[in-house]
Amino acid sequence: MTALLTQLDSDLGELAVEVRRSLVQVSVGQSGYGSGVVLSEDGLVVTNAHVVSGNRPSGRASLAQHLIVKFPNGSETIARLLAKDDEQDVAILQVKKSEKALPTLVPLKMGDSKALRAGQWVMAMGHPWGVPGVAVAGIVIGAGPDLPESPGTGKEWIAVDLGLRPGN
Repeated sequence: MTALLTQLDSDLGELAVEVRRSLVQVSVGQSGYGSGVVLSEDGLVVTNAHVVSGNRPSGRASLAQHLIVKFPNGSETIARLLAKDDEQDVAILQVKKSEKALPTLVPLKMGDSKALRAGQWVMAMGHPWGVPGVAVAGIVIGAGPDLPESPGTGKEWIAVDLGLRPGN
């Protein structure tokens, strides 16, 4: 049993190192920040829609709000909002890649959320309260094709025992 737990500990640590290469911080002017992940080498980043609220899907931010993406190496660049879905709380950004100081963008390897089962370990990462690369872990409580409180909606759900903080 000890060897199994030691291996799990090692695997979760290696996963956190791998994910940190794709994890970015998204700043919205002086009003706040959140986390995002690199989706593609050409500069697509996914974040939450609430992080970029106040910005228009056309990519033109209000004068008070500029989208800045900060990479793990500390470099920053301007991003343009391509699309957002407030109901799903997701937004897609395009970072400006012409800056010389930008790192090679490492896309996050996506998993298959439909394969999750109760009892499996999951990890969330982000920049809660501006602290970079924080990892939290928990266990899947349940998952399914329909929200329990709204059957028939076709919306996927995943319930986890996981302590998320603003910025995860």
